[in-house]
Amino acid sequence: MMKTWMMKIKTINSKPALKGAGFDFPLFFSIIEAMPEKNKKRKIYKKRKIFKTFLKLAALCLFLLVFIPSILFLYFIKDLPRPEKFAEGIFPQSTKIYDRTGQALIYEISGEEKRTLISLEEVPVFVIQALVATEDKKFYKHQGVDFKGIARAILYDLKLQQPVQGASTISQQLIRSYFLSQHKTLKRKTRELILTLELERRYDKEQILEWYLNLVPFGSNIYGVQAASEAFFEKKASELSLAEACVLVALIKAPTRLSPYGENKEALLQRKDFVLDNMLEMDFLSKEEAQQAKQEELSFSEGTDTFPAPHFVIYVLDYLETKYGREYLERAGLEVITTLDLTLQERAERVVKEGVEAARYANAHNGALVALNPKTGEVLAMAGSRDYFGKSFPEDCVPGKDCLFDPQVNVAISLRQPGSSFKPFVYALSFYKGFTPQAHIWDVKTEFNYLCSPAADQERDKYNSKCYHPQNYDGTFKGQTSFKNALAQSRNVPSVKVLYLAGLTDTLDFAKKFGIQTFKDASHYGLALVLGGGEVKLLEMALGYSVFANDGVKNNLNVVKEIRGQKGKIIERMKTESLKVIPSETARQINDILSDNEARAPVFGWNSVLYLKDYEAAVKTGTTQEYKDAWTIGYTPNLAVGVWVGNNDNTPTTRAGVYLAGPIWNRFMRETLNDLPKENFPKPKKTQTGNPILDGAFLGEHSILFYLNKDNPRIEGNSRNDPQAPNWDYAVQAWLNSH
Repeated sequence: MMKTWMMKIKTINSKPALKGAGFDFPLFFSIIEAMPEKNKKRKIYKKRKIFKTFLKLAALCLFLLVFIPSILFLYFIKDLPRPEKFAEGIFPQSTKIYDRTGQALIYEISGEEKRTLISLEEVPVFVIQALVATEDKKFYKHQGVDFKGIARAILYDLKLQQPVQGASTISQQLIRSYFLSQHKTLKRKTRELILTLELERRYDKEQILEWYLNLVPFGSNIYGVQAASEAFFEKKASELSLAEACVLVALIKAPTRLSPYGENKEALLQRKDFVLDNMLEMDFLSKEEAQQAKQEELSFSEGTDTFPAPHFVIYVLDYLETKYGREYLERAGLEVITTLDLTLQERAERVVKEGVEAARYANAHNGALVALNPKTGEVLAMAGSRDYFGKSFPEDCVPGKDCLFDPQVNVAISLRQPGSSFKPFVYALSFYKGFTPQAHIWDVKTEFNYLCSPAADQERDKYNSKCYHPQNYDGTFKGQTSFKNALAQSRNVPSVKVLYLAGLTDTLDFAKKFGIQTFKDASHYGLALVLGGGEVKLLEMALGYSVFANDGVKNNLNVVKEIRGQKGKIIERMKTESLKVIPSETARQINDILSDNEARAPVFGWNSVLYLKDYEAAVKTGTTQEYKDAWTIGYTPNLAVGVWVGNNDNTPTTRAGVYLAGPIWNRFMRETLNDLPKENFPKPKKTQTGNPILDGAFLGEHSILFYLNKDNPRIEGNSRNDPQAPNWDYAVQAWLNSH
């Protein structure tokens, strides 16, 4: 066999070799064929073993180079957010509250992020140029990731042996701000790169810029260039100057450290100049423009927690949160256009503060004012105290308990006794029932508890109940007086009689129609109600008076004109719901009385603070027992204003409403009416009923109960069955006997 194999080898060697071939396959196989069978099998086995080893090594390399990285890749992108979420409009936006013009921002409802979305078209071009020049010079050239920049940053960091140089593009910063944390981990960086590349693949550069400008943080809870512009410069982003725009771009690097309200303001301004230099380098600016911007004097907002019209804002917030919920308001990005007239609001706060300072001599330390438009029910101004941001007084007092001045309590919506300012509602009901302004009533000392002595000389009756014989403001009695003069001069005793004639229960129901909702059932009150024995709110009293101003028509109270959602969609619009509460003639009778300076002059004087020269204004004062509350409420056809002065803890003052609240009302009305068209009240009709008593005849020797039926004045009286008649007639006889 060996000889045979060798002969085959010789035969093979005798064949000519193929030139130029790298490997002679025929020769190779000829050798294999010539080999002994045993050696041939051994060679084949070795070759197979080597091949298997090679396959194993290849598989291992493949596993190490492909499979494990794939596993890691899948782990890193697990639960990876979708870039298309940017297009779904899910950015949380704060709800903004504006004045009635929709231009002045007075408050912002935000959660963790205070943001207002803005389109790229609304952003000045130099804001974009400053951003690109400083944060990402190759923004328009790369596909989301600047790999050369990354390599350069790594080499620089290795050289310094610390992570200093950054190479994140605008797109990377956007992904990081919205989707990812700021922690520099392999997982986060991998996710960032993947999302950035996908973001750039899906969207154009302009869309990425718009999202970035709406998401970038500027410190505290301020996000986006629009919110930052409003926070730092009190203007919209579209109104920014070049220098202001560069300040905002400068803040992006370190918004907390470079805050204009911290100790590094100078560093912020230096970085602003650095931004301008970058813009100059990229030919976005001329040298002259850059230099001018560097020299611009910047004025930052105060950066305090104060905000305009605080009591009004909180009142609106309560309405919004009740209707929409706080969480929704923090994210919905609503624009709330309120009814607030910022000029009137600032005036209200000023005159209240100055008026209360002037009233300190009378131990008065607080005040409040509300102003309404009677024709629409809109609240134009609300100053709930003399200074919402002031300090409680005395310094050691406990708010809500014993403070003379409690700044954040909104007295405009607090329960206080109205004093005589409640009288017009009582007289209006009496006129509605048939009594007349010219009808007479006795103003004499009268005991109204018919179980007490008619001489009004007892303090308690036989059942130990209090007797009730009120005094007039000036301590005198006038005898017979008309309903008109009794109201104009705020005579107490006649007014108690008018309440009795009108009916206590009917009066409470009547007041509710005017918007006064705080009264309880009649069992809680007595005839002292007409003198302010019940508790009311200043805001509701002003609304009630606006019914008289509006010729008997009540409009619902409005504080919001319009609410807009995203893209300007109208969510809510003010509705003026009008209700005819009383006949026009009744309203005109009240207006005629309260605007008659001659009728009130015997008590208040001809030139009192209740008189507005050149304007026809109706007005009524109120003072509660021991001078605890001082009121003045007055109106014209286009403005209703209520003022309260006193102390939060009910500590008495020493003067009446005309002296404490009157000057504030007068000043606000005079300054405001100058800007409004002059309007007068329609005059009431001069009618004759045919009943001498109703038409103004003197009462003779009897009370009005002798002549008229209190439930229907047009029917003759029947005093024999009226429990008040004996005491009223006794009082008349006592007066006549003493005069």
